[in-house]
Amino acid sequence: MTEKIVIATRESRLALWQAEHVKALLEDKLQAQVELLGMTTRGDQILDRTLSKVGGKGLFVKELETALAEGRARLAVHSLKDVPMDLPEGFALVAILEREDPRDAFVSNRYENFEALPQGALVGTSSLRRVVQLKNLRPDLRIEPLRGNLDTRLRKLDEGGYDAIVLAAAGLMRLGLAERIRSRFDVEQMIPCAGQGALGLEIRADDAALQQHLAGLIDTPTWLATQAERAVSRALGGSCSMPLAAHGRWHGEQLTLQVALGHPEENAKPLLKQTLQATVTQLDQALALGQQAAEALRALGAADYLAAT
Repeated sequence: MTEKIVIATRESRLALWQAEHVKALLEDKLQAQVELLGMTTRGDQILDRTLSKVGGKGLFVKELETALAEGRARLAVHSLKDVPMDLPEGFALVAILEREDPRDAFVSNRYENFEALPQGALVGTSSLRRVVQLKNLRPDLRIEPLRGNLDTRLRKLDEGGYDAIVLAAAGLMRLGLAERIRSRFDVEQMIPCAGQGALGLEIRADDAALQQHLAGLIDTPTWLATQAERAVSRALGGSCSMPLAAHGRWHGEQLTLQVALGHPEENAKPLLKQTLQATVTQLDQALALGQQAAEALRALGAADYLAAT
């Protein structure tokens, strides 16, 4: 492959690591000439409000998609959890790379683990999914918003603003910060969000040549599991204001999909949880499992929870 590939990426340290990782893969596997186009997105600029109140996770990808549409870049690298379930017309999610640890990490300078937090401790996170699950585990805790890139969140913890914060383990590991993780939440305890720990590659839908080249980067188990996870959110009208968790785990060709939905405003309401399993070897089977999981949540009363988002 001789033509140049420009990768659009956010300019946070983690986003640049992810883009550099993909750049190295493309150079190694395709012998491509690759450059990075660093960009600041609206999601990076608005730090004083939660994402659910300012437009959702799509704020992290819009400027990158504009660069694709204008031909300034051919490829955008995203944390898959930040990619909206339905892309705008003209764009396609064509590859998902092998997933890093998908679990949530407990980070604290004072306490060994989540269970060691004292009554009324202050925990930082701006993820509604994490809020409802933390409150379900420990109703006594105070949960306060925490925005900013990874380094900013760690700095706010180190300055004494929180007793603990909850972050994605994958981001800490990718930046060589695994030592900041005091413990990891088991997925039975805290179900991750759809796509957590995986990287997604987005291109213009009409760039068939690039799609063909990128197909070799797809990690099939991650692709199928995350497509099932994302299908749950899509079937429920997924948005950043919906505290939904969805995570798939493999046992041979059997994919076990765990899902949970919390109430966005009334944390005292119980979590709606379901676990489904099916043989999954193809994309349509993964999507069908996600659809079934969404229907199972609706059977538990999800409509009332969704109406409050």
